[in-house]
Amino acid sequence: MKEIGGYMELEHMRGSELYPDLHRLNLGRTAFVWLLQNIPHNRVFIPEYICRSVPDSAASAGFDVVRYRLDEHLQPLWGSEGAPGDDDILYLVNFYGQLSPEEIRSWRSRLPKVFVDNAQAFYDAPLEGVHTIYTVRKYFGLSDGAYVASDIDASADDLPDDHSGNRIRHLTGRLEENAGAYYREMLDVSDTFSAEIPRQMSPLTHNLLKGIDYEYVRTQRRSNYRTLSRLLPGSNPFTQRMPECPFAYPYYHGDGVALRKYLASKKIFVPTNWTYLIQTMPEDSLEYDWSANVLPLPVDQRYGDEEMKIIADAVLSF
Repeated sequence: MKEIGGYMELEHMRGSELYPDLHRLNLGRTAFVWLLQNIPHNRVFIPEYICRSVPDSAASAGFDVVRYRLDEHLQPLWGSEGAPGDDDILYLVNFYGQLSPEEIRSWRSRLPKVFVDNAQAFYDAPLEGVHTIYTVRKYFGLSDGAYVASDIDASADDLPDDHSGNRIRHLTGRLEENAGAYYREMLDVSDTFSAEIPRQMSPLTHNLLKGIDYEYVRTQRRSNYRTLSRLLPGSNPFTQRMPECPFAYPYYHGDGVALRKYLASKKIFVPTNWTYLIQTMPEDSLEYDWSANVLPLPVDQRYGDEEMKIIADAVLSF
């Protein structure tokens, strides 16, 4: 029986999602596995320069993973396995929003099974015939959630529900205190994701997504990106086109490891994408260089011109 009365739950948001018609799942990595389970294929080609969770999730689920390198223009370099064929899946990553619709359509015209990872390009609209994955927590203060654009004959509504209530303490804590107080808890939550299976997006995350001012987020991120690009000009493979809605400002520095430490001393925290590549890839590889020396400087909607100038001043003082 439905409960009526009693104490009130978190308020129900009355706005709209950005992608109300897409499949809703719990995480980007599990959304990827769910797609692989529903699309017959031979191998899945995944770039070396990517979060470890993507190839690990596919391999753990029993799929045949082939890794490929990238050149200085972010174009695939096929290895000993050769190029993907019609029965293979090509996994493309939209790094910092640099993958244009024309380029995606070009790949789709050559290969029938193309996946696009829009974890760093949440506002890039999905294209017809292209399986596209969006990760919610990369852009918003949410603990989980993913969208999938696909024409597969399956529905995420058939999956069990996810639950997020035990994952949000570091988010609510950060709202009222500093990041350090809940940093360990944030890592602990992230560590649990490796054991997750495909599930429906949690009702909590789905509800909160209806309360976001998506146009404000877009406008603020674009403004902050432009400010940093003016104050810290530079050219690298990840800054060739203005993103629809930037994930971060990818600033290249020849000693990125030392610069990160210096910025942290100024309480400016910049992650490494992705640390394991520094440990596993050759030092003369682009993947190693990008992981060590490309700093995704924050441009998110929490900040404005004042914070961008603080970041730029700190970088320039280093």
